[in-house]
Amino acid sequence: MSEEQVSTPATKRVAAEIEQVQMEDGRTVGFAGKRRLIKEVVIEGKVVQVRFDFRNGVTRTFTASKDNLLQLAGHGASQKIGDETAGLEELDDMVVAVEDMIARLDKGEWTAVRAAGDGFSGASVVIKAICEATGKPVDFVKTFLQGKLDTAKAKGEKLSRAELYASFRNPTTKTGAIIARLEADKKVKAEKVNADDLMAELNA
Repeated sequence: MSEEQVSTPATKRVAAEIEQVQMEDGRTVGFAGKRRLIKEVVIEGKVVQVRFDFRNGVTRTFTASKDNLLQLAGHGASQKIGDETAGLEELDDMVVAVEDMIARLDKGEWTAVRAAGDGFSGASVVIKAICEATGKPVDFVKTFLQGKLDTAKAKGEKLSRAELYASFRNPTTKTGAIIARLEADKKVKAEKVNADDLMAELNA
């Protein structure tokens, strides 16, 4: 049997075992795997609470008051929006990610989960390239790109942000050539020594 014919059996992920715990307030809560704490936001009318359920059956509840509600709202927004920059190295990409989350929150999309391929790594250079190629302003381009994603989602089509951006990176396209130039220029600016100067020293 050739190497091509040998197949590696797929490894199935075993579902985490769930332990049903009787809480001290009478509720039953399921703790998966090694999870020891479950946090839950409970909103009833204008009352906002956060419930902390521990695996040993203990439960504690924090109720926000008018004295700390604004501070808590600010902290929550800071955490929620700031988390979008995790894993991003480019400052411009971080800006795009923060702007997107602010727009989503403004539309009430607090619980929207970012799908695979929906990150913002490399987003800023693609946007810059499209702006240069079309002469359109940044906000117009961002709205255009989001519109393409929203339209695909409404049609049930699979189109991730990464796939959309990749289409503009095609080296045979106008934007692809611009992106290559922008990224090359950035690398040149980041260089700490000049290769031509070093070669001149070697040939002296």
